[in-house]
Amino acid sequence: MEFSELINVRESIRNYDPSRPVPEDVLKRILDAGRTAPSAANRQPWKFLLVSSPGMLSRIRACYGREWFHDAPHVLVVVGIKDKSWKRSFDGYCSVETDAAIAMTHIILAAENEGVGACWIANYDPGILKEALRGTSGAGENQVIFGITPLGYPKPGFRKSGEKKRKDFSEIVEIL
Repeated sequence: MEFSELINVRESIRNYDPSRPVPEDVLKRILDAGRTAPSAANRQPWKFLLVSSPGMLSRIRACYGREWFHDAPHVLVVVGIKDKSWKRSFDGYCSVETDAAIAMTHIILAAENEGVGACWIANYDPGILKEALRGTSGAGENQVIFGITPLGYPKPGFRKSGEKKRKDFSEIVEIL
C-alpha cells in the first residue's frame, strides 16, 4: 500500500476473528518491521514477545479485561531494555521509551499493510502482565513493558469506520 494511504486508513481494531490465526510468514514480516526500526545510537534496546500459545494467551489476557482483546489469536508485548538504551550525557535522558515506541509504530503500520488488525494498548494491569511473563525473556529486572497489541484478522463482515478525528494542521504545526 502507498504510505500516505496506509497512515490514513489505519485504525485501531477492536474486533478479531479468534478462529483465524495470522500465518507465520506474515507475523515474521510484521515483526521484522519492528526489528529494523531506528533507535538512538542503533542500540535496538527492545524485545518483542509474540504470544500465540493458548496457555500463555490465557495468562496474558488477564491483564486487560476487554472482551474483544480475548478474541485475538496473537498478542504482541513490546519490552524495552533500559541498560541497553542510549543515555544523553547532558542530562541522563534514556531513549528506551522513545525507541520502543518507534518500533511499536513500525509494527502496527506493518500489520495494517498486511491486512492484520492491531490496537496499541497501554491500559493493561502491569502487575498481572509481569506475573504472566515470569520466567520468560521479557521479565527481567532491567526491562519495562511499553505496550501490547493484539494481532489478528477482523471478524467477517467487520467494516472500518473510516472516521478519524484529528486536529487541524494549523492547530499543531508552527513554522518558525
